[in-house]
Amino acid sequence: MDPPVTAPTADASSGGQGRGRRTWAVARAAVGAPFTRRQLRELSFCLAGLPFTLVNPLVLFVLTVDIIWFVVDGGRGNPSVGEMAIACACQGLLLVLLVSTTVARRLGSLQRLLATRLLGTRVGEPPPARRRPGGRAWSGPGPGDGAGWRVMAYQLAKLPVGLVELYAVFFWVGGLVNLSYPLLWGAFRNHPPGVQLSPVPVFTPFGLFGEGTFRVATFPGTFAAAAAGAAMLLVAPWITTAVTSVDAWLIQGLLGPGRLAQRVHDLELTRALAVDDSAAMLRRLERDLHDGAQIRLATLAMNLGMAREKLGSGGEVPDAAAARELVDAAIRGAKDALGELRGLVRGIHPPVLDNGLADALASLAADSAIPVELQVDLPVRPAPAIETIAYFCAAELLANAAKHSLADAIAVRVVEHRDVLLLSVTDDGTGGVDSGRGSGLRGLTSRVAVVDGRLTITSPPGGPTRIAVELPFRA
Repeated sequence: MDPPVTAPTADASSGGQGRGRRTWAVARAAVGAPFTRRQLRELSFCLAGLPFTLVNPLVLFVLTVDIIWFVVDGGRGNPSVGEMAIACACQGLLLVLLVSTTVARRLGSLQRLLATRLLGTRVGEPPPARRRPGGRAWSGPGPGDGAGWRVMAYQLAKLPVGLVELYAVFFWVGGLVNLSYPLLWGAFRNHPPGVQLSPVPVFTPFGLFGEGTFRVATFPGTFAAAAAGAAMLLVAPWITTAVTSVDAWLIQGLLGPGRLAQRVHDLELTRALAVDDSAAMLRRLERDLHDGAQIRLATLAMNLGMAREKLGSGGEVPDAAAARELVDAAIRGAKDALGELRGLVRGIHPPVLDNGLADALASLAADSAIPVELQVDLPVRPAPAIETIAYFCAAELLANAAKHSLADAIAVRVVEHRDVLLLSVTDDGTGGVDSGRGSGLRGLTSRVAVVDGRLTITSPPGGPTRIAVELPFRA
């Protein structure tokens, strides 16, 4: 007996509805793409960057040749070889002057500012220019400034990119003009019957005049122009995004601090974090010893001294009950002081880590108020310092999840990948974790950065939250 056809029909119907929803979502995104804030910021970046395209070694060279040509030759004939050589010398002196002063660096700062404000591309500042000790006083960085020469290299690469950005702006302007033709025709092209008006040029990807362009001379023809304008507006965001991505890549590669300088900066920052972390740990230990164990031991000594007075120097004890109370208080104080000292030792180096990171994390999972699924896959033990940092990160993240996440389950995963220890803590809570609100995650970020590690937070509103810690396997 053949199977009924109702189920496949229902599946096909539901599948068709799913495809229809996806098609509608894609169409809505395509139509709304030109009107998003991201696209408007990219368009603003293209417009703001057009004047910087003119500050270009190639453009300056052509202008120098033209100026010398008009001054020396009066614009007659073609530039001679001598005039070209003079232009090259002037061009070289001009570039050296731009790099030797602060002009090149300020130009790079403006480009980085535009990329940060409009594209969201954060680029670090290059290191300050180094001056030789005993050298002559000079207000600028000097002709050997690598950052300044990288700015000039970026300006040279900016010329073709700037031309494409100008083409992207043309798509936006031409599309808007074409789209407005039906309204403009009704508002400004009113004329008596029989009057022949000159046709209006329509913007196309080839410009106003060229192959593939057309003109409209009637009101119905303006709707064809409007359709061309709508198509240009739909294509414009893709061109703008592509060219601004290339520009942002150039800015990061040429206007940043450089790979070696960035590495030196990271190492200096890591050293400062290590010093601050050590100083903070010493201050915390001193405070805990002073406010906790030291006071309890002082109280213990005082209670034992008072008990000795109550016991007397010999013979019959005058007040045995009071002496027993003082001895009991001294015993309790000794136990409390011993517990605090154990806590301090555990805070410096947990004894459970002597058995390995897996056992230490298992003890944390067992003590957690929320059920924890633990997975540890470490073929070999990492360095002791890395184990300690990973343990404290897991302890802090589990404590934060128990306090704030409202989660029902937590997953802790520790693996080794290419000499990197990867620790991830994931919960199914409410999400919305912000590292800037509390000091706990900031402290973990600083502790991880001490060993060149990295902490990444993924926590959209509504959850889930995933915090990943990457640490080198060897400190």
